[in-house]
Amino acid sequence: MSAVTILDWGLGLAQAMLVLAMAIAAWRMLRGPRAQDRVLGLDTFYLNGMLAIVVHGMRTGSGLYFEAAFIVGMLGFTASVALAKFLMQGEVVQ
Repeated sequence: MSAVTILDWGLGLAQAMLVLAMAIAAWRMLRGPRAQDRVLGLDTFYLNGMLAIVVHGMRTGSGLYFEAAFIVGMLGFTASVALAKFLMQGEVVQ
């Protein structure tokens, strides 16, 4: 086996595991039972989505996917902070 074959196999396995993790996080977002569990599910979902985009970028060799993953990370972090503030204070904009 060559190194490229092993890397391809490993990246494919990583993508499959990330998709499985995203499915479990989506189940937690839908199932709950509390709002905090849903926010934690959203954090896990966007993080796994961002990593899946990075792994896909590694497989294709395109740098565009890394920029997309960076944007997903920034938007996900902003959404997490807004949801946490909403759960703590009941309002986002003061």
